[in-house]
Amino acid sequence: MTELHTPHAGDDQAKDDDVVALLMRQHGDIRNLFDEVEASTGEERRDAFRRLVRLLAVHETAEEEVVHPFARKNFPGGEQVVKDRLAEEKAAKETLAALDELDTNDPKFMPQLLKLRKDVQEHARAEERYEFTHIRRSTDAGSLAAMAKAVKAAEAMAPTRPHPGVESGAKNMALGPVAALMDRTKDAVRQAMGK
Repeated sequence: MTELHTPHAGDDQAKDDDVVALLMRQHGDIRNLFDEVEASTGEERRDAFRRLVRLLAVHETAEEEVVHPFARKNFPGGEQVVKDRLAEEKAAKETLAALDELDTNDPKFMPQLLKLRKDVQEHARAEERYEFTHIRRSTDAGSLAAMAKAVKAAEAMAPTRPHPGVESGAKNMALGPVAALMDRTKDAVRQAMGK
């Protein structure tokens, strides 16, 4: 059997000078990681799931910090577009947090994973249609490259897996490791953007 292995976020070393192309590639990597989690068992499944959690955290956090602010400011109806995407992301994060508490061998894991996959795929299609298309129409190559740089910096700086107990602030600890990973990724994006 050929081993499936989607790279960790940031491992591909691609030169990204277009945030839309980068995020679209991440959507493909996310689909591949869902396939990998579903097709594997035992430690391979745990490893694939950890990589999926990290990529989802990096991807969604980068969108919240880079794409959504741009959409709010530059699209007609951008505020509503972002509001809709945030509602989708919230539902996916809740499912992801519940999944993160289960062992990948738990009988409840696969049904929850399939629900997450459906939610994430619907969200990705909406992003591609309502945000990504407009980003390309609304900005120049320099802005696309600057946004891509911030996303790549987040990939490079985000921890490879959550480390519960080292978060800053009691709120993160209460929300669990997925929330802590997203918080650290948010800090990395803001640092890359000079905020």
